[in-house]
Amino acid sequence: MGSDSLKKPLLLSDEVEPGYVKNPSLLKSSLKWCLKFVMWVIFIAWVGLIFLYPGEIGKEFVDKIIQATRGSVFDLSGSLFLAFSAPILLIAILAVAHLIISGEEDFDRKSIKKPGFRLWTFPVLVDGPFGVVSAAEFIGIILFVVFVIWAMYAYTLRNLNLFTEFEVPDADKGRFLLEMTGLRMGMLGLLCLIFLFLPVSRGSLLLRLIDIPFEHATRYHVWLGHLTMMLFTLHGLFYVIAWAMKGTLVKEVLEWKRVGIANLPGVISLLAGLCMWVTSLHPVRKEYFELFFYTHQLYVIFVVFLALHVGDFVFSIVAGAIFIFMLDRFLRFCQSRTTVDVLSAKCLPCGTVELVLSKPQSLRYNALSFIFLQVRELSWLQWHPFSVSSSPLDGKHHLAILIKVLGKWTGSLRDRILSMSETEPSKVTKTTITASVEGPYGHESPYHLMYENLILVAGGIGISPFLAILSDILHRVNDGKPCLPRRIKVVWAIKKSEELPLLSTINMESICPFFSDKISLEINTYVTRESEPSLEEGKVHVASSSSCPFSGRSMSPLVGTGNNVWLGLYVFTSTVGFIVLMALLRIFYIKPYDVSTWWYLGLLLILCMVASVVIFGGVVIGLWHLWEKKVSAKVEEEDNDRTKVEFVANKYSSQKNLESSTIVQYGTRPDFKEIFATTNRKWGNVDVGVFVCGPPTLQSSVAKEIRSHNLRRQLHDTIFHFNSHSFDLTGNMVYFSRLMDADIEAAVARHAEAAAARNRVLQTLRENNILAANAVAKFKKIQSENETLKESLVEATKEIAELKAALAAKLNVQKN
Repeated sequence: MGSDSLKKPLLLSDEVEPGYVKNPSLLKSSLKWCLKFVMWVIFIAWVGLIFLYPGEIGKEFVDKIIQATRGSVFDLSGSLFLAFSAPILLIAILAVAHLIISGEEDFDRKSIKKPGFRLWTFPVLVDGPFGVVSAAEFIGIILFVVFVIWAMYAYTLRNLNLFTEFEVPDADKGRFLLEMTGLRMGMLGLLCLIFLFLPVSRGSLLLRLIDIPFEHATRYHVWLGHLTMMLFTLHGLFYVIAWAMKGTLVKEVLEWKRVGIANLPGVISLLAGLCMWVTSLHPVRKEYFELFFYTHQLYVIFVVFLALHVGDFVFSIVAGAIFIFMLDRFLRFCQSRTTVDVLSAKCLPCGTVELVLSKPQSLRYNALSFIFLQVRELSWLQWHPFSVSSSPLDGKHHLAILIKVLGKWTGSLRDRILSMSETEPSKVTKTTITASVEGPYGHESPYHLMYENLILVAGGIGISPFLAILSDILHRVNDGKPCLPRRIKVVWAIKKSEELPLLSTINMESICPFFSDKISLEINTYVTRESEPSLEEGKVHVASSSSCPFSGRSMSPLVGTGNNVWLGLYVFTSTVGFIVLMALLRIFYIKPYDVSTWWYLGLLLILCMVASVVIFGGVVIGLWHLWEKKVSAKVEEEDNDRTKVEFVANKYSSQKNLESSTIVQYGTRPDFKEIFATTNRKWGNVDVGVFVCGPPTLQSSVAKEIRSHNLRRQLHDTIFHFNSHSFDLTGNMVYFSRLMDADIEAAVARHAEAAAARNRVLQTLRENNILAANAVAKFKKIQSENETLKESLVEATKEIAELKAALAAKLNVQKN
């Protein structure tokens, strides 16, 4: 394939069937654009109201809404709900309509456009507390910082104006200002809380609408969580200082007012939030992940007592976002009650476990999806997220995941699989794996298919999603389905060569015969802990495998990324049910009995939200479940497809088909500057999607080189687009962190050994120097003694000569 053909739209190439290229109808396109326009208008108006609310303009606008809706059955809480919560619920309902109209689109044909920068894939910040931040995310951070600064400025002006409106004694001005500042911090925290729950709804319609997967959205939740808890902490701290100045601290803290703000529930809510905040800090979360996980369940206490603290009308400001989270949480609960067949379980020699799970044909996912897995024999409470390692084209009734054995949970899973493989066939039913699954979640569209050129950068088990990508591309090329990628470079860093067999978990030649003639694939593997090939390299290792008995139990399709029609009915029915319950409650209970207790009204609001999801939404979920069972019963050739699963699960083969495209280097790490420079020279002026699955240090290194290259690129140079596929809370990321920690510890150990050896050499030299100095001193002493002896000898010789002369003289005298 020549360079000219690579630059042409591959949708129209001879290898792609023309029938797959479908132009949407005019009516469909018009409806989609109309829905997008309406949603954007609602969203901008909603965000604009939140942004302006701290100032006089926003306050006056909300007052007008309250005046316009005065006299309604919902009173003040209904007015605030209409202003702050209803818009986001309306967008969620319109998002369902948009997703239904859009259907299952193959991918966005971005490669037809000329190469250019994109806000979501251009890294701006690569180091620091935020990690790798794209241009779009950086703009969002700037806007949020501006909002917080503007809100504090506006609230400060309003606080100072209160001194002119009310005659506050000079002695009480300081305490009054502290209380009003604390009040404003609490209100600003509530406005931030609106956005806090949206990113953690795993199957959220809003995230699917803008195509941001949950693993990316969690970082926004982390950022917003820090900001929100800081504001709430300041809110409580200012009040505590003011009460202490007044001398009524204990009384105020324990106060639970009937009408007005109840302080004690606020204290309880703040303490629950502080527990979640402290345990979510990176050092704590890294070392004590289970502590972080379990304390984060205190969000229930935090939300309930927040409602008791502020009452129904103030809580209505954040009720919409929390309601969307409740919808997702109840749907996850229903899905996770189903146990799932483990079709195949393997323990690979490199310390990795592969599980093949049963799923219904109607459950959609793509090569970049991930699931949450629970194994009840190991723990009823622990859920661990893992990327899928299979393509949806591998089979309609299964998906596979790869799990690196590191901690206690994964070690117990491996031991259980080994015990199953060693059990006699007649006793295999006595040792089983009872799995439950939530998901799959991930990108709404398979965005790895949006680039003609790909660079996949992985660290260790981070190769797992890229195996799914390679399998997906090979299937699409072989089947003639739309598929843009034609040039693929894999950069894989591993500790030891024993991990190399992970590449053999997909048989590329069987998926797409003569694939090297259809795509350009280059795999560069870097073995960092070995300086030369192992003696066992090339030896075929047999994986320990076990099969579980089939019971016909597949993953539940009751998921936020499942059937859009049923999901829309679930959201719409629950929302309408909530409004109906609130109306009935006010008509037949609150107004007739003149219920005016703030905290009690807040509790009733929470109960209505829960009841609407469980009752009205539960009915829809029940019907959805029955409909899915009926559809699954009509699926034919299930036994044949399960036989295919058995084949796929045993697809390990020789690596001869990879030898021509695989380069293994020992004792070195990837030089991304050289890699991108070489790619730029070979590929020229094209868009290249760079996908990274690894620890933060790996992401930062890649993002830094991409930013550097893109900023100083020439007109005809390559444009690299950064895409992260790392999930910071997964077991895989724990592995990555430990991998980097192990590398650092090994480097430190090597440095310590070198330092110790150097010290030993220096000590030996010092000892030798001392010995040499002593020898020189002795030599000098001997030399000095010799000189003295010489002088004595000369003097003795002179004396002898003198004696001889005197003796001779005496003899001469005697003779004479």
